[in-house]
Amino acid sequence: MEWLFDLERGFNALADPISNFIWSFILVYLLLGVGVLFTLMTRGMQFRLLTHMARVTFTRQGSGEGVSAFQAFSTSLAGRVGTGNLAGVALALWVGGPGAIFWMWVTALVGLVTAFVESTLGQVYKSRHQDGAFRGGPAYYIERGLGQRWLGCVFAVFLIIAFGLAFCGAQSNTIARALDSAFSIPDWVTGLVLVALTALIIYGGVRSVARAAEKIVPLMAVAYLLVALYILAVNITEVPAMLALIVKSAFGFGPAVGGAAGFAIKTAMENGVKRGLFSNEAGMGSAPNAAATASVKHPAAQGLVQSFGVVCDTLIICTCTAVVILLSGVYQTLMAGSPGADIQGIQLTQDAMSDHLGSFGTWFIAVAIFLFAFTSILADYAYSSINIEYLFPNHKRLADQILRVVVLSMVMVGAVASLDFIWHFADLAMGLMATINLIAIVLLAPTALRVLNDYERQRRDGVREPVFSPTALKRQGGIDKDVWPES
Repeated sequence: MEWLFDLERGFNALADPISNFIWSFILVYLLLGVGVLFTLMTRGMQFRLLTHMARVTFTRQGSGEGVSAFQAFSTSLAGRVGTGNLAGVALALWVGGPGAIFWMWVTALVGLVTAFVESTLGQVYKSRHQDGAFRGGPAYYIERGLGQRWLGCVFAVFLIIAFGLAFCGAQSNTIARALDSAFSIPDWVTGLVLVALTALIIYGGVRSVARAAEKIVPLMAVAYLLVALYILAVNITEVPAMLALIVKSAFGFGPAVGGAAGFAIKTAMENGVKRGLFSNEAGMGSAPNAAATASVKHPAAQGLVQSFGVVCDTLIICTCTAVVILLSGVYQTLMAGSPGADIQGIQLTQDAMSDHLGSFGTWFIAVAIFLFAFTSILADYAYSSINIEYLFPNHKRLADQILRVVVLSMVMVGAVASLDFIWHFADLAMGLMATINLIAIVLLAPTALRVLNDYERQRRDGVREPVFSPTALKRQGGIDKDVWPES
């Protein structure tokens, strides 16, 4: 197996400089800048419409065709809620210090409106699939909205690399670490079980993934929230100090990752934004693939639903993980630099939960990460399937069959590969696809803004469930009139 380690080291040596450049000098500032720009353009819609987002999310809507709005929400939330919420938060704390959590919150707040724009565009430029359901996403709106199919193909390739390869591997890697720590289950056994379970669902297609996500995601999210709230209540007297530590560390005051305050701020920001994006995926271009499959009467409605997914993912679930870790004795031991305290990733989250709840904590996190990451694998396949069909419209069936084999192979490889290799691979792929998507949605933002204005105008006129017509847009090129007929 020495050749495998040599391959990993060679890949890391090649990929790390590229990934570090993208994240340090491009993506962190582009992501925050785009979010601020969209916030101004929409007059702070993430704050104005927050309660409406929640109401639309849990209200039955749409025409009844294909995938429901809530199933699309569950699929995208399955993609969002995974390793980023448990292992990713732990890594952000380990590398960036408590201040990384503050920057994760900032990323989520501006990411709410970014998620709205990209998911609304996914709805506007979607097309009807041969099975009657819809397909769409960044590749589609890059081609139809910008007239650049070549760039849509580039994005689709990066997404398949990121989700069909890197992220499937990252999710199974975290599951394997969690089950080994909790139950001493060998990695290869976990890999085989995951391959079998994944195959049972993905061979049913995108709709099968949506049905599975609709059943599993709400249950696991509520259970995790209840456990975190219990820990918060038990340690309520320590909460003010914890919040102060997060804010101070974000601006270079307090125990963090290095000497100078400027370095501490930069490290906290980079890791908080990076892990925040990996967790909530706002601006990355993944969730629009799920959003486009939903059958709704107005694109803005599903955009609002996807925005609320960022609230659930980062502001609620990621914060739960941060609370569990920061209020634990395990984290205090790490900050003190005690010998043997070099633990990270999912093990840090498990040890922190065990510190609060004993052996039940280890078991609970193992089960939680299994469900979180497993549903993420399913969503990763769904995203990849939509894009493989985009790349090979004349050979959809064959391309999807090959994709399934690749996804299952990466699930197995991820279970037995090292954590560093999988996360480095994921960081690079995520950075490349996010950069393309962010540039595309900035160019197409006027379209999303007109859609939002049309939605809000109808609501002001007393329309309970607004209906979209392409006539609401000044430019109607690229819109499938079979999907959105003119009224």
